[in-house]
Amino acid sequence: MIRYGKSRWRSVVSAAGQWRGDEPLRTRLVNIAHLMSGNLASGLISLAAIALTARALGPASYGILALAIAYVRVVERLVTFQSWQPLIKYGAEVTDPEHAADFKSLLKFGLLLDVAGAVAAWVIATALALLASPLFGWDNQVMTLVAIYCTVLLFNISGTPTAILRLYGRYHAAAYGPIGNALLRVGLCYLGIRNGAGLDYFVFVWMATQILGSLTFLGFGIRALRANGIRGVLAAPIKGVTQRFHGLWSFAWQSNLSLTLRSSAQQLDTLLVGALADPASAGFYHIAKQVGRMAQQIGVHVQAVLYPDVARLWAAGAIQEFRRAILQVEVMLAAFGIAVVLLLLAAAKPILLYTAGPAFLGAAPLMIVQGIAVAAMLLSFPARSALLAMGHQRQVLNVAMVSTVAFHCAALALIPLIGAMGANIAHILLGFVWLVMLGTLLRRELSHAPLAGAPTPSV
Repeated sequence: MIRYGKSRWRSVVSAAGQWRGDEPLRTRLVNIAHLMSGNLASGLISLAAIALTARALGPASYGILALAIAYVRVVERLVTFQSWQPLIKYGAEVTDPEHAADFKSLLKFGLLLDVAGAVAAWVIATALALLASPLFGWDNQVMTLVAIYCTVLLFNISGTPTAILRLYGRYHAAAYGPIGNALLRVGLCYLGIRNGAGLDYFVFVWMATQILGSLTFLGFGIRALRANGIRGVLAAPIKGVTQRFHGLWSFAWQSNLSLTLRSSAQQLDTLLVGALADPASAGFYHIAKQVGRMAQQIGVHVQAVLYPDVARLWAAGAIQEFRRAILQVEVMLAAFGIAVVLLLLAAAKPILLYTAGPAFLGAAPLMIVQGIAVAAMLLSFPARSALLAMGHQRQVLNVAMVSTVAFHCAALALIPLIGAMGANIAHILLGFVWLVMLGTLLRRELSHAPLAGAPTPSV
């Protein structure tokens, strides 16, 4: 949070009351709406593809495909490099025409990071699938299909196009581009059902459409560059790029490591519940977590729009606009978080009854506690974006380390005692550590901003 006390509440009221005449805020809301509506549409279409695939394969074969998809997703989250963070931070300073050469060198640096990360993820995922399959209990068929599906990691070059689209405000392309790919997947799955295709066919369909989606997304990024007169990125020199953009390399690995630490808590929690409690608890927890994940996507979309905006404002030295943007988003996310908790308090059981069924009504308390954890995490997103824009990625990494250790310690201690609820309480602890520590850091740094101003561009 930026300020506390009476002055903070006056700022909150002012931010809430001036939204009608605030063009930057309206633009952010439009961009967030694009991301939300596009992701909702592609998500619903993807659910149709999942339903068709599950109907065609049955529980056993579909379980193998789901295992391959989940395995690749975990490796992707923990290994691949999130180059969009440093590219947005430093690219916000050099998107103007007079710095085109520096911008192209920066983009090439990010692209090389993406390629190196994709190759590393593929090598690690494939080797682990082949060598550690006995530990996972995989037979030869599962091991082979998982290893084949790992090919999608080689084409996962999404960091640089993500940065390009967000820097140029092309949120509609990022939002609606995946819809065509999702429709193609549904069509191919339908053809598979009509022709009695087996597991190999559906593995190929999901793998091919994911690869096509990655390449299409890269194409959107290239198209945005050309529309803004940027060509010849691959020919740009990168020698000395880390000297021209001081702190680039440290920002890249530190911000990436902080995301990896956060992902460890988000990706391993269900496994911890299953290992330390029982499979039924893991099933209840997984159902409850889906609601939290849907709500948290709002924060992800907000951060996707906010981070490039505040990076540009900080680079330009527009401190008051920077403060106002952070505060406005805090107000919006606070209202949304409260609404989520109140909704779950009132309707957790009906939601479960009409979706998962009466057998899962026991997950209602888990959903409510998960909602509180999500509300705390949502409020921390603006502070994280602001600190990254200000170049304080090391402090963000330190917070990630502390919060991740706190989560795992709490989960390991509480799950054996109270089951799945222990993981939810650990998530509340994680969210409040993020909220308090990031808010304190941001308030401290902004207290010096009016005197020190923003740093000058480092090119």
